[in-house]
Amino acid sequence: MYAIVEIAGQQFKVERGNKVYVHRLEASEGSKVEFDKVLLIDNAGKVQVGTPSVDGAKVAATVISHLQGDKVIVFKKKRRKGYQKSNGHRQQLTQILIQGVLAKGDTLKDEIAVTKKAPKATKEVVEKEAKKAAPKKAAAKKAAPAKKAAAPKKAAAKKAAK
Repeated sequence: MYAIVEIAGQQFKVERGNKVYVHRLEASEGSKVEFDKVLLIDNAGKVQVGTPSVDGAKVAATVISHLQGDKVIVFKKKRRKGYQKSNGHRQQLTQILIQGVLAKGDTLKDEIAVTKKAPKATKEVVEKEAKKAAPKKAAAKKAAPAKKAAAPKKAAAKKAAK
């Protein structure tokens, strides 16, 4: 079962269990949100098209995190005029997990657990943990390999005089 839903001015095709990046929502992380502007529902081949939206249909979701998109650089130039403008921004996004598509009168049966990735450990923290976990052993002395006797160098070839 999937639906086409309008979220923050954009249309998305969603199914249960999808993770979608949408424009920043006002909801806090971990909160549940419902979107009622469902434009189409497909339930195993049975299609309902709304005019403009399907009555009573909702999409339930959970906010996973708020983040920023990739940096976009806008560069404007008019040649031979000395005109250059550089501008850029990062879009504010919200990642949501779709809990389910609900037709008229349906209720959400069970929720999908939201698993958030642990933040990346800094280099200093990783080094400290590595030192604590594995104490250093006394390094065994290695015998230096014996050097081979150098071969005698050949004299440079002389050029013939004319």
